[in-house]
Amino acid sequence: MVYFCDMNIRLNIVILIVFLSLGSLTCHAQRQPKTDMSESIYLTPMCIYNGDTIPYVKLPTVYIFKPLKFKNKREIAKYYKLIRDVKKVLPISKEINRAIIETYEYLQTIPTEKERQKHLKAVEKGLKEQYTPRMKKLSFAQGKLLIKLVDRQTNSTSYELVKAFMGPFKAGFYQTFAALFGASLKKQYDPTGDDALTERVILMVESGQL
Repeated sequence: MVYFCDMNIRLNIVILIVFLSLGSLTCHAQRQPKTDMSESIYLTPMCIYNGDTIPYVKLPTVYIFKPLKFKNKREIAKYYKLIRDVKKVLPISKEINRAIIETYEYLQTIPTEKERQKHLKAVEKGLKEQYTPRMKKLSFAQGKLLIKLVDRQTNSTSYELVKAFMGPFKAGFYQTFAALFGASLKKQYDPTGDDALTERVILMVESGQL
């Protein structure tokens, strides 16, 4: 029964939460003069520091963790699955965060509640059209991970976001529905506890180490 309902579960749970970056350095790109047609043009990052012009190189952050120890092949496979899931879901959670911020900021410019609700319905419709094809490709486990990563990006659970944008009735309804299948829109991200390994993977993915 769970396998039969999997697509509907993903669609209702995951689409739902859609609604819901030095001191004295002044840096610039300096172009080297082109002296010959056969020579290339280079953009060299430069900095003005205490009156001197020096090359500027921005090094990526590199994270060093203790080597992981796996008990068996099953744990190894689970770890690499987590990496694949994070790479697929993390960009979506960041898009959701941007959409929430943009929607919230725009709502502050709308004078009446009636107009705000009208705008929210239009946003809801547009987001459904945009994200439905992508959400259908997520597994149920990826949908549950997305719920947590939304909390990581927004500092608000999916339940709180739905309640804020769509009201307490819909938030309660979808939370009850999600609970029937072992999911929770109230699930919080715990980077130092249950989600420590996920946080490690996210940091390494973002730094290009994975």
